[in-house]
Amino acid sequence: MKKLQILLIALFLTSLALAQEKASGIVYEDLNKNGKKERREKGIPGVAVSNGIQVVLTDDKGKYEIPIAEHQTLFVIKPSDYNLPHDENNIPQFYYIHKPNGSPSGLNYPGVSPTGPLPKSVDFGLYPSEKKSSFTALIFGDPQPYNENELDWFYEGIVKEVAGIQGISFGVSLGDIVGDRPDFFPAYKDIIGKVGVSWFQVMGNHDMNFDASSDEFSDESFTAAFGPATYAFNHGDAHFIVLENILYPDPRDGQGYWGGLRKDQLAFVENNLEFVPKDKLVVLLMHIPLFEENGDSFRNADREKILELISPFSNTLSLSAHTHYMKQTFFGKEDGYNQEKPHHHFNIGTPSGDWYSGKILADGTPASTMRDGSPKGYVFLEIDGNTYQTKYKAAGKSSEHQLNIHAPKILIEGVRTTAQIVANFFTGATQDEVKFRINQGEWKSMYNYEGTDPSFWLEVLEWDTTEYFIPGRRPSNPALTDHLWRAAMPGDLSAGEYIIEVEATDMFGKKHAAKHSFKVIKQP
Repeated sequence: MKKLQILLIALFLTSLALAQEKASGIVYEDLNKNGKKERREKGIPGVAVSNGIQVVLTDDKGKYEIPIAEHQTLFVIKPSDYNLPHDENNIPQFYYIHKPNGSPSGLNYPGVSPTGPLPKSVDFGLYPSEKKSSFTALIFGDPQPYNENELDWFYEGIVKEVAGIQGISFGVSLGDIVGDRPDFFPAYKDIIGKVGVSWFQVMGNHDMNFDASSDEFSDESFTAAFGPATYAFNHGDAHFIVLENILYPDPRDGQGYWGGLRKDQLAFVENNLEFVPKDKLVVLLMHIPLFEENGDSFRNADREKILELISPFSNTLSLSAHTHYMKQTFFGKEDGYNQEKPHHHFNIGTPSGDWYSGKILADGTPASTMRDGSPKGYVFLEIDGNTYQTKYKAAGKSSEHQLNIHAPKILIEGVRTTAQIVANFFTGATQDEVKFRINQGEWKSMYNYEGTDPSFWLEVLEWDTTEYFIPGRRPSNPALTDHLWRAAMPGDLSAGEYIIEVEATDMFGKKHAAKHSFKVIKQP
């Protein structure tokens, strides 16, 4: 009996060994950019290659070997002194999808066609490039077009403004690149390609295959269009990790989705970070924010694990979108990030704003003010060595437009008022300094509070009180935000013209200003 058990175990292990394939290949300098390894093109040593779980480094000749299973995707992790090849729409090409039999059948939107047997050599060509320690990346939140009109608005209201932009190293869309329409991926590619820079994608909850049987197969259409949904790359002295952080179906009840990560994704992050020097800036790019939104929106254990994994790094940042409002959050030791300086998480604004709602503007696109009162727009991520700054750009506005003032436009001399001066500092963090003065008088502090933007309430209520047709669509109701500051309106001003100035100093020490004029009249 014992001999039979030993034999069965041996047969089982043998079958596992036979089923286990290994991929091998070379990472090389593609000098003529033809996508083929040629004799004079040398291999690149020390480059990381992954199957989505394990990570290996190429040897001194650029060769690698790594286990591979069906439905895994091999990808190279770009070094800082090389660029990736890209397609005609500037989408990076850095992966090999291994699906010999294709995606699971029965998906409403097509996935990956059968890739056939594993090639003898899976090679990755890279283009030599000068490493730049200082660079700028362009970051989009959710484009999220649900129809062709919204595709047009994404181009006309956002992409057209940055098409051909100079001084940008690469761009990223932080998920919901379409609105439940994977068949729009080709149109999205065509639009994003007009920016003119290499463009990476994060997967969002509206980019999924909703008819997938399990979370592992919810990204089949995304993978077919863009490659792996969880991956990494280096640029300058920064290491970027892209995370597909949507658990679908929700493992709690099988309904909807939940923010979080699978074990294989966490294993990839851990294995990958083993090869990242501790003095690098680590940037996490994701769709669903790490903070809790309206209850239990992100699995606590996964948040804690991610923060634990990046704890050896003192310079970190994470960026998300998803909520269609902006928020700055900081995670410290009590949350699992074991550094003296808290981990900064920035939930950014979106090109779609409030899902393309609001009045139609002169350029034919909707105003789409977000629920926190912030304008639609995008972020410039400026990196210098292992430090960073972020700068928000409101679409169609001056780059100086960083805050909005809500205050009365007319007061009566000698009549006490309960009115307030409210400043919405779009990218403000609660600890930022915001102050005001009137007619160049003494600067006075404003006080941070959580509430809803009164100016945005006026926009919304106009739709509820109008007796006339307004082109466009009613905005969403305002959402609570913590980037508001207020001060009492003085009640002792004499008749005359006045200007309120508000100055906000952000977490990077940059000052931003806005003005609001009003008048005080004598009592009629």
